[in-house]
Amino acid sequence: MTLMKIEMDFSAALGEGLTIAVVGYVTVFSALVVLYFVFTYLARMHKSQVRSRLIRQGKQPEECCRDIFIPGDTVAAISMAIYLYNELHDEESNVITIKKVSKAYSPWSSKIYGLRNLNKW
Repeated sequence: MTLMKIEMDFSAALGEGLTIAVVGYVTVFSALVVLYFVFTYLARMHKSQVRSRLIRQGKQPEECCRDIFIPGDTVAAISMAIYLYNELHDEESNVITIKKVSKAYSPWSSKIYGLRNLNKW
């Protein structure tokens, strides 16, 4: 009695599959690194723009910047309050009304005309 011997040749799939996997991982990782730098430097650019605007207005940026930038937990609390304020719903009367709608009989929607009687006794 011999058992079936199953052999798989990974050499054909290994080259293309490995290439696709490496390219995919490198693409995703590089996109994440680029997004990290974009978001990091976006905050720095905004801060420098605010400072330059304050200097143009004649204010000292060191004393004003303490009041301009709000901590993250305060921003989160304010945004949650705004979200909850906008989520207000209308007052419902909680009364269910069921109205019977009478329609004239139409044979077009009747199922008995769609069935065929194939038995001829």
